[in-house]
Amino acid sequence: MANAYIVDAVRTAGGRRNGRLSQVHPSDLGAIVINALLDRTGIDPNVVDDVIMGCVSQIGPQTFNLGRATILASRLPDSVPGVTVDRQCGSGQQAIHFAAQAVMSGTQDVVIAGGIENMSMTPIGSPMAIAEKAGMISPFASKEISARYPGCSFSQFDGAEKMAEKYGVTRDELDDFAYQSHMKGARAFDNGYFKNEIIPMEVTVEGKQVLHAEDEGLRRNATLQAIKDLKPLREGGVITAGNASQICDGSAAVLVVSEKALKQYGLKPLARIHAMAVVGSDPTMVLEGPIPATQKIFAQTGLSIKDMDIYEVNEAFGSVPLAWAKAVGADVSKLNVNGGAQALGHPLGATGAKLMGTLAYELRRRGGRYGLLTICEGLGTANATIIENMDR
Repeated sequence: MANAYIVDAVRTAGGRRNGRLSQVHPSDLGAIVINALLDRTGIDPNVVDDVIMGCVSQIGPQTFNLGRATILASRLPDSVPGVTVDRQCGSGQQAIHFAAQAVMSGTQDVVIAGGIENMSMTPIGSPMAIAEKAGMISPFASKEISARYPGCSFSQFDGAEKMAEKYGVTRDELDDFAYQSHMKGARAFDNGYFKNEIIPMEVTVEGKQVLHAEDEGLRRNATLQAIKDLKPLREGGVITAGNASQICDGSAAVLVVSEKALKQYGLKPLARIHAMAVVGSDPTMVLEGPIPATQKIFAQTGLSIKDMDIYEVNEAFGSVPLAWAKAVGADVSKLNVNGGAQALGHPLGATGAKLMGTLAYELRRRGGRYGLLTICEGLGTANATIIENMDR
C-alpha cells in the first residue's frame, strides 16, 4: 500500500472565549495556517490538490463550505477545491484521515487538512439552538432514535460522568490531572516545545497591537486547591469547569503528501501515517469511543500500547483520557505530556489537527518511533491514528 506523509503541521495559539481571536473571521483563521504551510514548506500553491477542513458549528461565519472559503482568503489559487467535514470533536483528525486516504489511493498527491473553530463567534450548540428558536424540529426528535434510545439526551456532560463512574475515575484523580495539564502546558511553553507548531499572530487588544503566541487559556498560576474547590456541574458529580476542556478559538493544519510528491518537490517528512481507524460506540455513553478505536487500530497493526512512545487523548473532559488509560493499560506519564485541552483549549473542529502537530513534534523531539492520537466524538464515535517519526 502507498504511504502518506505529514510534511509540516501548524496551528494558531488558542484564544480564550471572547479573547484575542474572537473577532478573527473563521475563514481568515484558516488562511493563516494555510499560508504558513506554504511559506514553511515552499510548496507551489498550484500543486495543492485539495483542502479539507473540519468544523463542528457550521452556521453563520462558519457555513457555506468553510474549507472552500479558507482558500479564497489564503494565497492558494482559486483553482484549488475545498471541503468541510464534521465528525464532531474529531473533525480535524478525520480531515487528516481523508487526506491520507486520498494520497494512499493514488488519486491525489498534495492535500492540506486541518480544522477551524471560532467558538466566540459561533458558540457550541449554535446550529441546534438557532434552529429550535426558529421552530425547527430537533435532530433528536426522531421517532426511530427515540424508540431505540428512550429518554436519552446524548449529553456529553452526562457521558463524562458515566465515564468516571464506569472506569472508577475519582474526583481527586480528575483534579490532579487538570492541575498537571496546566503545569505541563506551562513547562512546554517555557522550554519552547510548541515553537515549531504555533504561528505567532499580531492581534489588536484594546486598540494596541500585541503578539499572540501562547494559548490564552493556560493558567500558569493554577493551584490544585483552587481546582478542588470548584463545584461540580451537577449535584453529586465529579465533573467541574476545572477538569473539563476550555472553550477556544483557533485553527490548525497539516500538509499531507505522497512519496512521489516528497521526491518531486524536495520535501522532508515529519511523520508517516502508519495506521488509521474509526469506530462507532455506545451513544448513551457518548465519549467511550477512544477505547474501542485504540483496540481496533492495535488489532489492525499488530502493535500494542507498549509500542507507543507517547499518546494524545483529547481532554474534552478529564474522565475520558483517564478512563482510556485504565482501559488500555496506558502509562499516564506518556499521556498528553505537554498539557491538554483543560489547559490549552479545545477548538472543536481544529483540535484533531492541533493535537496531530503536537504529537508529531514531541515524538521527534524525544526520538521515539510511534505516537497515537485518539479523540472522543459526539453521539459515540472516535478516530484513532498511529504516526511514525521519520527523523530517527
